[in-house]
Amino acid sequence: MILIVEDEPKLASLVTDYLQAAHFETEHIADGRDALAAIRAKKPELVLLDLMLPGRDGLEVCRELRTFSDVPVIMLTARVEEIDRLIGLEMGADDYICKPFSPREMVARVKAILRRANAKNNGLPAQSLLEIRPEHHSAKLDGQLLSLTPVEFRLLQALAAADGNILSREHLLNHLYADHRVVTDRTVDSHIKNLRRKFDAVMPGHDLIRSIYGVGYKLELN
Repeated sequence: MILIVEDEPKLASLVTDYLQAAHFETEHIADGRDALAAIRAKKPELVLLDLMLPGRDGLEVCRELRTFSDVPVIMLTARVEEIDRLIGLEMGADDYICKPFSPREMVARVKAILRRANAKNNGLPAQSLLEIRPEHHSAKLDGQLLSLTPVEFRLLQALAAADGNILSREHLLNHLYADHRVVTDRTVDSHIKNLRRKFDAVMPGHDLIRSIYGVGYKLELN
């Protein structure tokens, strides 16, 4: 069951409809003061938690939640300032989605977080999905060999080595070209786009490279 903690009725209804269409059971509450009791009673698989709630804000709820539960939490926020995003993750959130967002993207994020949680609970390393062999200059995704250019291979190596952490465009640029040629940030974006296209050919609908607005990119192996 997915617990939706959101005070905007139209948004809550939209999120509910899309999650139920994806065969998830849902519960909805609109007041932050009711969130912790609902989590204790319902024991959801995942919580979609709005940042700005009446009664008690999402960060406070998330902070206290982490004292008794490791249930996955995705923060929903219309406040896109960097500090809010970082604070949200520091308080124990597993992910965040900025409003307005695509309901389909939201469902995809929910599925990705739940896959990672299930893999962790079953003792399965998510990294097994991707196999990189530097000595052969090759990489496999879900057992299928990827056809990568040298630049794409180095980019993938850098993302994989970050172990799920965010890498800035500047950091990635430093790993792209052995001759340290002068290139722009858009060069990284172009290569990321090509990597995503090749990933999608193997695993359609799985966005394994996540863009973090104003920060950079990270690799999410689900």
